[in-house]
Amino acid sequence: MSNDIAERHFTTEAEALAEIETMGWQALARDVVISKDEELHWHDFESVVFIVSSTLRAADENGIVSDAGAGSRVRVSAGTVHRETGSSAYRAVFGFSIRPSEFSRPLNKPVAMRQ
Repeated sequence: MSNDIAERHFTTEAEALAEIETMGWQALARDVVISKDEELHWHDFESVVFIVSSTLRAADENGIVSDAGAGSRVRVSAGTVHRETGSSAYRAVFGFSIRPSEFSRPLNKPVAMRQ
């Protein structure tokens, strides 16, 4: 999913929010519920995900699965093909390189749309 997973990177949601603010990026804290494997997709913006609780599990386009537990920071480059896998629920603070209001649609772009 990513070429940069840093384990034990932070301890509190406030620390994650502060790091995103320092980056000059847009922050969004939310609870995420994944009920089944997603389709492979990509985004046209860079992001960083701070896992506050539980575990994010995702696979890359080659099927390689990565887990990121509480305290992990995951950096995802624009254009990275991935999908969240399994059923899970976790809390995360997301940092986006652009404002969410500027996201192009669809947000989760199918692999066929990748140039």
